[in-house]
Amino acid sequence: MERARPISTRRRILKGAAALAAVPYALLPEPSVGAVMPAPDHPHADWQPATAANYTASNRGTARPVDLVVIHVTQTSYSNTLAVFQNRRKQVSAHYVVRSGDGHVAQCVRESDIAWHAGNWHYNTRSIGIEHEGWVDQPGYFTDALYEQSAALTAAICTRYGIPRDREHIIGHYEIPGTDHTDPGPHWDWARYTRLVNSA
Repeated sequence: MERARPISTRRRILKGAAALAAVPYALLPEPSVGAVMPAPDHPHADWQPATAANYTASNRGTARPVDLVVIHVTQTSYSNTLAVFQNRRKQVSAHYVVRSGDGHVAQCVRESDIAWHAGNWHYNTRSIGIEHEGWVDQPGYFTDALYEQSAALTAAICTRYGIPRDREHIIGHYEIPGTDHTDPGPHWDWARYTRLVNSA
C-alpha cells in the first residue's frame, strides 16, 4: 500500500541543504556487500539514489500513467540537492537533477517510483520531476548545456510514456495547484526549451 506524501515546503528544505551538505553522506549506511546499482532509466544519467525514505516505491504502470513532466529549479547547488535527497529527514526528492555548468544528469528516483517533488500527491503520482541547478532570480545558471541536456531528457521521457511535447504536459512547478512555488521562474525560457524538446 502506498503512503500519501504530505505537502511540504520544498524550497525551504532545499535552501537548508547548505548547512547539511557534509553531514548526510556520513549518516548514510554503507551499501550492502555485493549490491548492484541499477542502470538509470535515462542512458545518459548517473545513478545518485535518493534515500528510500524520501519517495514512494511503486510500479505506476497503467494504474497511474505518467502524463506530465514537471520542471523545477533547485534554489541551491547540484551537490546540495543530491545531499538533501539522500537525507532521510528531508522527505523530498525528484527523479532527476541537471547540473548547470555542463548539463550532467543525475537520476535519484526510478521513473516507476513516485518522487516527492510537486507538493501535491495527485501530481506526484502522474509526473516525472526534473530539478535544475540554479536560482530563479539568477539567469546565468540556465546555460546552453543545461537546456540542451534537460530537453533531451524530457524528450526521452515523453517518448517513453507517449506524453505530448507541449506546454500542457511539460509544466513548471508554479503551475501545480496549491503550490506556493515560483520555479522555474521568469528567466526560464519556455519557448527555447519547448523548441529543444521537440527537436531532440
